Amino acid sequence: MTVDDQYEADVARILSHRFDLGDDFWTTADRRLIKGAPFSTLESVLYLMELGMDPGASPLKECSDLIFETWQEDGRFKLAPKGASYPCQTIHGANVLCQMGYADDQRIQKTLRHLLDIQHDDGGWRCNKFSFGRGKETEASNPFPTLVALNVFRFGGYANKEPALDLAVDFLLDHWTTRAPLGPCHYGIGSLFMQVEYPFRNYNLFIYVYVLSFYDRARKDSRFLEALAALQAKMIDGKIVVERVVPKLAKFSFCKKGQPSMLATGRYNEIMANLEKQ
Repeated sequence: MTVDDQYEADVARILSHRFDLGDDFWTTADRRLIKGAPFSTLESVLYLMELGMDPGASPLKECSDLIFETWQEDGRFKLAPKGASYPCQTIHGANVLCQMGYADDQRIQKTLRHLLDIQHDDGGWRCNKFSFGRGKETEASNPFPTLVALNVFRFGGYANKEPALDLAVDFLLDHWTTRAPLGPCHYGIGSLFMQVEYPFRNYNLFIYVYVLSFYDRARKDSRFLEALAALQAKMIDGKIVVERVVPKLAKFSFCKKGQPSMLATGRYNEIMANLEKQ
């Protein structure tokens, strides 16, 4: 892929932040790859690829090396040098590398097997970290990491082949019905979720429909079709209109709030192509 001329300024803005945290490649001197949102290492890599940068080009290749340096022999990723290594870190690390083309790497395949081994009873993935206290809802998995995990597995060749992933799909479809805050991180479905956010960063309607569209079990379900209809109702002239974007990305041309986004519409077109597979 190559960056279209109209996005060169966006690429330059992202690259201008690569030393913000004191070291190169959007990271800190001690290599905390998830610090500095919305310009952490993981996020910046995804933005640049969304804009068309080749994952084998510099500085993305160097970033992939940095992420792989955090890979552990048991399949986990430890994206910060201190503290615990939580499943969400492993999921997000693997997600970036899979999108960069490393899904067939033996380390990633080991990570996928590790994730299947630690899948929670309700079908999702859950971290034993209770920043918001404990309650009945914190016994459940975290919906957003679960959604990202499904994205990882579809790159790894597991989608529609691994029965355990049907449980994850069901968990997320059930959340569409209950809408209650779930998991130790309290992911709910409310007014913010229903706002179309792009680029994909948080749990929201757009990424929810996008990822689930890769799974046969979801595409046949009325709850998925309701979510898709809700997304389509927000479109203008067949284009995705960005309703919410993190303030620090507000000046970027590819994701201007209140305006149609050609790249976001491209993701929507992938959804529709997946539906044609039925």
